[in-house]
Amino acid sequence: MQRAETNEEDVSTAAISALGWILAEDDRASRFLALTGLDPSDLRARIADPDLHDAVRLFLEGHQPDLVACAEAIGVRPEALLPEAREHWA
Repeated sequence: MQRAETNEEDVSTAAISALGWILAEDDRASRFLALTGLDPSDLRARIADPDLHDAVRLFLEGHQPDLVACAEAIGVRPEALLPEAREHWA
């Protein structure tokens, strides 16, 4: 059980780091906000929300150059930033 919790924490940490990377560049941040329908106050209020983390991963999945650049910038493998397989989603 400990391993699953650690993996979940690692995924959350990577997603939060990726969100910081996304928001560090104005055009990319604007694209993220437009595509997700979120606004800055949503981000602050939902920073620990797994749904926000999924939105970050889906955003990166949709543009491979961003996925690779983000993974490199935050020091993780690109696969760590990909969402779970869709068949596991509710």
